[in-house]
Amino acid sequence: MDDATAEAPDWVADLIITADARLADADAALLAQFPGQRAMRQPVHTVYLAADRYRPGLAQQWGTQACSLLASGEQGYRRATGTGEDDLARVQEKLGSEPIEDLRIDFEDGAKHVAAEDEDAVCLAAAKALRLDKSDGTAPPYVGIRFKSLEGPTRARGIRTLAMFLDTAGWVDGMGLTLPKVTSVAQVEAMVELSQSLEDRLGLADHAIGFELQIETPQSILGPDGTALVARMIHVGDGRVTGLHYGTYDYSAFVGVAAAYQSMEHPAADYAKSVMQAAAAGTGVRLSDGSTNILPVGDDAAIERGWELHHRLVRRHLERAYYQGWDLHPHQLPTRFGATFAFFRERLEDALVRLRHYVAGVEGAVLDEPATARALADYVLRGLDCGAVSWREVSEGSGLDLATLNALAKRVDVTSSPER
Repeated sequence: MDDATAEAPDWVADLIITADARLADADAALLAQFPGQRAMRQPVHTVYLAADRYRPGLAQQWGTQACSLLASGEQGYRRATGTGEDDLARVQEKLGSEPIEDLRIDFEDGAKHVAAEDEDAVCLAAAKALRLDKSDGTAPPYVGIRFKSLEGPTRARGIRTLAMFLDTAGWVDGMGLTLPKVTSVAQVEAMVELSQSLEDRLGLADHAIGFELQIETPQSILGPDGTALVARMIHVGDGRVTGLHYGTYDYSAFVGVAAAYQSMEHPAADYAKSVMQAAAAGTGVRLSDGSTNILPVGDDAAIERGWELHHRLVRRHLERAYYQGWDLHPHQLPTRFGATFAFFRERLEDALVRLRHYVAGVEGAVLDEPATARALADYVLRGLDCGAVSWREVSEGSGLDLATLNALAKRVDVTSSPER
């Protein structure tokens, strides 16, 4: 019995007790279905790489290539992005230390040039390469595979590759499994059963394996009965669904968008991503935008145009609370980090002052409430996670410790270190 009940007159206490009993099941369901934000760091991007191109040391190779291009094309990069000297230095440092935050070795669209009879060999080679990268500490902090869908024509091949890869590479913390072209709730239920069987095979703890759903078909947004199937998919996932990734080009093609107009910013894309966002809210499931297939490659002018487009698209989905996206080429890394760092730095000072005032109970120009304080703290923590800001800046600017920031952002058991 809480204080409000204990101190109330008997007749009021009876009302409270009756309401508690009436809503007990709803309270339990709310906690189970909407547990809140996951504590672990969310990568700012996922790099998709054709499975037959993965080799040990790939992340460092991409970082070196991106650094080289940035050095030779610095003026074009500055024109395309508006990046200043300080942020440019941060981007260069990031490319040297952690050029890829999340890597997905792709056996779906990325394996289109791999003959069916060769996929076993490619799978085993990629799994062994990942084990080497993990053993020498050069693997990205998050890495995994996208296997073929559970649709009838590709089901057997997808399951075979997934099982072989995990059996050879082993399971490691931070591994991501991406299930593409999801068209039914039953496929998610089947993926839950597969995960349980793989845990038994690999000797893993219950629920050690989670997976992402790639939302790239209209059927996963709107079911035949008019409901948002993506919401049901999350909740039949038995707590294993970790992310929803938007598939730009498959989804656009399915709804009939002409090729010239397929884009992450098409109204059809915005609608799908809004439904995904509402479905995932409060569940702990992360969101990722898709990719652009217009790459910064070619002559200097083409690279600059590609950088300008990518920078704008990254900035756009950050503003819309999609804090992750896909990258397909080393040349996209400078604009990924440039746009991300600028986003998390340009409002940093204001966020830190408002957080300091909120905790101290000081009334400022903006009257912040708990929900806004939560958003401010989350903004700061995301900037810390990706390296856009340092702990020293945060500590000195806010006067708060990490535990307080985590509590304000409703993050618990966060393992991110403040030593940045």
